[in-house]
Amino acid sequence: MKRFEIVNKIIENVVVAVIRLKDEKKLLQVVEAIYLGGVKTIEITLTVPNALESLAKLKKEFTGDILVGVGSVLSVDSAKQAIDAGAQFIVSPIFKKEILEYVGSKNLPMCPGAFSPTEIFSAYELGADIVKVFPADVVGMDFFKSIKAPMPQLKLMPTGGVTLTNAAQWLAKGACAVGIGSALVDQKLIENNNYSEVTKNAKTLMDTISSYRSSLKN
Repeated sequence: MKRFEIVNKIIENVVVAVIRLKDEKKLLQVVEAIYLGGVKTIEITLTVPNALESLAKLKKEFTGDILVGVGSVLSVDSAKQAIDAGAQFIVSPIFKKEILEYVGSKNLPMCPGAFSPTEIFSAYELGADIVKVFPADVVGMDFFKSIKAPMPQLKLMPTGGVTLTNAAQWLAKGACAVGIGSALVDQKLIENNNYSEVTKNAKTLMDTISSYRSSLKN
């Protein structure tokens, strides 16, 4: 899949599930659970133990139609290792020029983190495919509307503060996709192996977004 196709797929799938686990052995079950609920873009963070080995195993064993990226990437070396392990896109909580340029040289999508208008536009100018606004709950939804007014070309993805019930509101304010972590992949549910509830949460999220998108067509 080409770079622009991956970007378009991220936007089409709209939800990026940010996965942070204490036990990497549960990764496949978590991915299966959210996939059954309709979530098809996965960000495995490097905070997951043996994250890259788990990524390679997931891509080998999971047969569903998903995109798998790696998040919490803080260095070029980490980006290289993630890409070598099979990451289809890279996400970082920070804006670091060297990472952005390296991932771009590999013709893969890069979603750097940014917070201020200057950081966001600088990332865009350097080739960021989607800018991860983080932590989004600090700036709030109206920030997106304000940023998009003078810079409508930006593709912004909030992470931090996105919930099952407010995801559509972020989209309405100008986000092209949303990153969602603990509100979707609840650690208590994972610890208790309650994957059916994780699937239920994913379905609730996707149904809410689907209703919002349908309303735009009316």
